[in-house]
Amino acid sequence: MSRSFHHIMHLVCIFSLSSSLAFAQNVASILNLPQVQQVPVVETTQSENVDVESDELKVEQPALAVSEWGIAIGIRRADIPFAVSDVSDDTEVYDILPLIRFKNDYGFINGLEGGIHLWKDTQHQINVYSRFRFHDIPKEFQNEVLAQSFDFGLQYRYFDGPWKHDIAVLSDDYKRVYGFTRTQYSWQNASWTLTPFAELKWKSADFNDHYYGFDLEDAGAGVSISGGVKGAYHVTSNLHLIGQFGVTRLENSVYDLESVEKNYQLESFLGVAFYPDPDKPFIKTAKKDSNDEYLRLAHGWATPSNIGDILKFHTKRDTENNQMSSVFYGTQIADSLLTLPIDLYFTPGLVWHYNSDVQNDIAEAIIAIKAFYTFEFGPRWRVGIAEGLSYVSEVTYIEGKDFEGEDGKRDYENSSKLLNYLDFSLDVNVGDIFNNKALAKTWLGYSIHHRSGIFESSSVFGRIKGGSNYQTIYLQWHF
Repeated sequence: MSRSFHHIMHLVCIFSLSSSLAFAQNVASILNLPQVQQVPVVETTQSENVDVESDELKVEQPALAVSEWGIAIGIRRADIPFAVSDVSDDTEVYDILPLIRFKNDYGFINGLEGGIHLWKDTQHQINVYSRFRFHDIPKEFQNEVLAQSFDFGLQYRYFDGPWKHDIAVLSDDYKRVYGFTRTQYSWQNASWTLTPFAELKWKSADFNDHYYGFDLEDAGAGVSISGGVKGAYHVTSNLHLIGQFGVTRLENSVYDLESVEKNYQLESFLGVAFYPDPDKPFIKTAKKDSNDEYLRLAHGWATPSNIGDILKFHTKRDTENNQMSSVFYGTQIADSLLTLPIDLYFTPGLVWHYNSDVQNDIAEAIIAIKAFYTFEFGPRWRVGIAEGLSYVSEVTYIEGKDFEGEDGKRDYENSSKLLNYLDFSLDVNVGDIFNNKALAKTWLGYSIHHRSGIFESSSVFGRIKGGSNYQTIYLQWHF
């Protein structure tokens, strides 16, 4: 596959899960979370939107019905298997990983893997598939080398009660092929979920020669073996603790390379997650006086100011006047968080950055989970915050300038098109302002559209510090 094809696939995969929404119910999607080896987000009991037989409780399914959801953040630690003592004191590497879980009839997102269903029944799936591949070298070289990435391919998945079996074949941007077969068993009780797993990973000669021999030594094709356990503990309400421990044994042909120092690589993860409350499942019925779905249209202006300055009303104007427009769809997945009256929505979106004197037209795709807290101060007001992932077809001008930095200290070798996404918003109910019931589900608001690399803390985002901010105004219609 060419690099341009992979760039297109990144955009398609991030947004296609969302495209079964109001625009096109036949399209499906990808990007991440029923159990992944690299990122341990463990499946727990899930609630589903249901149709109830009684006429008074019967409710229509939303355009994008959600059967599983979750959001998490944690720290991954992994051994560095390479002989790097001459260039670095690091023997291990750490990543901060924000994770999303989503599942519907068309596809799934599970941490750092995801798929679009090409075909499925109750026990079998064939998916267009992607997962993130870590390349564990000292963090100061990760941006320069940029060997970690999302790879694409096909996956076959088989379910048998608590057992799950996967076979997948993938390729990086330069047709370096590898595959894996994975088996895992999920054991649950009232508070714990434990999932032991084992994986065999076949790697082509091109793959091993490049990622382990650094194109200086020949390792040839080979098979590595991994195993470990994932776990989740239900603390209270939506809150879970999640973790994973695993070990990988590299094949002898790789271990014999001068560039490789360790035959075994240990990997662990620890984090917190918000999943549906198993003691209080969210069931949408016609009697519930809350909104199911929404569409949000927004227009925004770039600013070189950071979030702190924006919140202090010390915002600088972008001298190039770069602007964007966006459309977001939302479907409600919960009406409480940690027992608080907070509404949660799964919300994918598309953004168009307009061309200017300093940039071309740029497309952006987003998948996020957004929380709203409603209060009354005269009319109804809502404070909102979203967390998710954002991918751009090309780095925007305002973002590129921030990566450079005024003093040149952040002159990165590579930028990252995939970054963490945040959205902060404040809106007011239009129906309350005009005392018009017809507008009771319409909201007028202001939001900050934010992309960042989380302060060089994650190889998933290219070990980048910086990002971009846009101030937007929007109208949001619930239905």
